[in-house]
Amino acid sequence: MSLEEKILEELKSVYDPELNINVVDLGLIYGVGITDEADITITMTLTTPGCPLHDSITRGVRYCVEGMEETRNVEVNLVWEPAWSPDKMSVAGKSLLGMR
Repeated sequence: MSLEEKILEELKSVYDPELNINVVDLGLIYGVGITDEADITITMTLTTPGCPLHDSITRGVRYCVEGMEETRNVEVNLVWEPAWSPDKMSVAGKSLLGMR
């Protein structure tokens, strides 16, 4: 398993508390950048710019990846473009919300 795959798997432990779906299946993770020195940049979004749990979710993402033995420094890059929409969700995420 690649380090990116390990990171994404680990990020499935971080949940949006309002929807009770992890950030990966919710489609909030847009990318994982990894340098040769194992510095990590997570590019992500939230469901809405005014999300009241902004700090909680982004801190959870950072803490989760920082706790991995294979990583060094972790930066979370929060973006609003492209905007999140339900079509970014995984099949599992949509299923949890009763969507097809």
